[in-house]
Formats: sequence, structure tokens, C-alpha cells
Amino acid sequence: MKTEFSSELLSTPEGARANEILRSCVHCGFCNATCPTYQITGDELDGPRGRIYLIRDLLQETAEEPNRAVKHLDRCLTCRACETTCPSGVAYGELAEIARTRMGPSRAGVAGLTRRLLRLVVPYRNRFGFVINLGRWFRHVLPAKLRQYVPVRRAANQPSQSLPVASEVRGCVLLLQGCTQQAVEPEVNQHVERLLRRLGYEVVYERDERCCGSLPLHLGDETDALKFARANIDLWFEKLDALSFIVSTASGCGVTVKDYGRLLSREPEYAERAQAVVDKTCDIAELIARHADELLASHKAGTKVAWHPPCTWQHGQKIEVDVEQILASVGYTPVAVEDAHLCCGSAGTYSILQPELSAQLKDRKLNALTRHRPDLIASANVGCQMHLRGDAAVPVMHWLELLE
Repeated sequence: MKTEFSSELLSTPEGARANEILRSCVHCGFCNATCPTYQITGDELDGPRGRIYLIRDLLQETAEEPNRAVKHLDRCLTCRACETTCPSGVAYGELAEIARTRMGPSRAGVAGLTRRLLRLVVPYRNRFGFVINLGRWFRHVLPAKLRQYVPVRRAANQPSQSLPVASEVRGCVLLLQGCTQQAVEPEVNQHVERLLRRLGYEVVYERDERCCGSLPLHLGDETDALKFARANIDLWFEKLDALSFIVSTASGCGVTVKDYGRLLSREPEYAERAQAVVDKTCDIAELIARHADELLASHKAGTKVAWHPPCTWQHGQKIEVDVEQILASVGYTPVAVEDAHLCCGSAGTYSILQPELSAQLKDRKLNALTRHRPDLIASANVGCQMHLRGDAAVPVMHWLELLE
């Protein structure tokens, strides 16, 4: 792609990187074939190729209608399916991040207020937990559009007694708590902790853990995103020598933590430490895969499961663990799911900020997941679980809960 960036813009790290990414695009359009929003609207500007042109014009300050770029970039899920498809290796997610930072987090009217409230509440575990608990008290009188964002408290599952505790300790794991997951799905980490202890790992938590930074980053607030990243690195780096792994059970958090090295690469005080943190970070699937042969058969043998790999899991982190094979090995029966690469429409705050498109994507995804009549749906990210659970006719769970 031809670009005509000013020398002033090219002299900045962001401008130089954006120019490099844009010039790697060859306009082939393969990306549109796997873009969820393009498939719904059929609008070129709602596909990666069209958005790339909008970003180029925005950065060159040659856009005839700057608000048009904002509109179509806000419609982007940042699912990064286009990156998986692109034969030229265009780093679309990073390019969109640069553009959103330049546009800033602010918007006019109700959209602007909503974005501000999200940034003030969701990344702060105590604030978000208070709002969720308050919503649960009044859930029965909330409008349907709001009720879907307030999950019903689940009864705690009783742990299985069949998995023996390992006779020796293999290492120490720092288990990330997450903002949203800790507030709405604390059962997930409880299950994971028991499972890891039985596999021989000591499990520890960091009480002062901060938001990973994914929410403000996706909303164009790079300042807050980097603030959270630095705070976590300050907390975790001192403990790295004693840790075997830093483990994320929510893929939306894991994809951002694994990106700390790039995000802080230009900060001398943090660059090296950030990369050291990244080197010890893994998704829970990557750790469990090492011990798949030690997992015992489930008491729910024969239960049919539809596996939904989140976008942050398959396109963001590019995890290649065969979760369906692991579930099959302990007695579950995975069912076929068409178009597994497509986003469910959750995408962090997307379901709140783009409810119409999000609802259409959810309907498509649920149709695909339930086509072969599974007994339950399993995923690997709390946002997907909450989003799908609202309209699913079967339970939606984190896949690790099925291993206990």
C-alpha cells in the first residue's frame, strides 16, 4: 500500500510502525472472507481492507470525513481473524491500536458517557464487583438489555475427590485473578487452583494485581493501559525467580499480558522486565497440555460438548492446544462446530458499545454451537461465557471446569 506520511509523523515510533504495517498490505482482500462484521454488513469499510485505507487517511490527515473512520473502527471487534488469514502477515491489531490511540477514548453523547463509565468501573475489581452485586439484587426489575449483562450467581460445583494430590511439587504458579472473572466467575479459578495443586503445582495470587490493561487499550486509552501494565510488572517481576509460570485463565487478559514486551519496548526502565514477565506467562491450556496424560476420566463421560475458542485465544495468542482432544481423553464427546474461527460478538466492551452487530454475531455463533445438540458449551474467556450464556439453551462454562 502506498503511503505519504509526513516526515514529522515518520519520526515518531508509532508513525514509523504504522507506515511499515500499511506498506505490508497488498490489497488482496483475503481478510474480508473471515471478517465477522464484513460478513454481516457487506460494507467494504466494515472489513479489514477498508479499515486499513481509513487508518492510512486518518494518519495522513487526508481523510475527507474523519468521523467515518471513527464509526467503522469502532465497529471493529479486534478479533484479529484477519491476521490469521492474511498471507502477507499484516499486523492489523497493532495498526488498529495505533489508530484508536490517535483517535482517543472520548466520544460524544451517550456513547462517550458509556465509554467513560466502562473505563472508570470495569478495570477496578472492587468497583466492578460492587456494580455486579448491586445488579443482582435488582436483576428482576432491570430492562432486558441491561439484565443480560448481570450474570446470575452460579451454585458452586462440588470438587471431585477422584484426582489425587501429587506427591511432589513441580513448581509455583502465579494465577491471575482478572477484573471481570473475579467478579462474575470466581468459580473458574477455584477449579483451576484445585486442579493445579493435584497436578503438583503450588498456586499463589498477587493481592494487589491490577487490570491487565486490555479494556482501556481497546478503547484507545493507551495512558491507562500502560499505567496498569507497569503496575503489574512492578508487582510480578520481584517474584519471577520463585515462579515457574504466570498463568491466565481468561484469554482476553492473557493476550494483553503476553503483549507487555511490545507495549513497553520503548521504555528503558520497563522493557527488559516486561519481556521477562512475558517469557513466564502462559494460558492455562498451554500448561494443562503438558499434563494431559495425567488427567483422569470424568464422571460425566459421554456428555456432548461444543468448544468455542475465543478470538483472543486462537487469533490473538495463536494457541494450538487441542482442547477438544483433551476433553475427549477424559470422557467428553466434542461435537462439530462450523465457522469456529468467527467471533461470538462479545469482544470486551463491544456487546455494550455495538449491541446490534453484537447480537447478530451472537445469534450466528449460538446457531453454530448448538447445531449438533450439545449438552453444554465450553469456552476459555469470561466475556464469551457471559455473552453466550444470556441466550444459550444449554449451560456455558469455562472448559477447565470440566476437568475436575
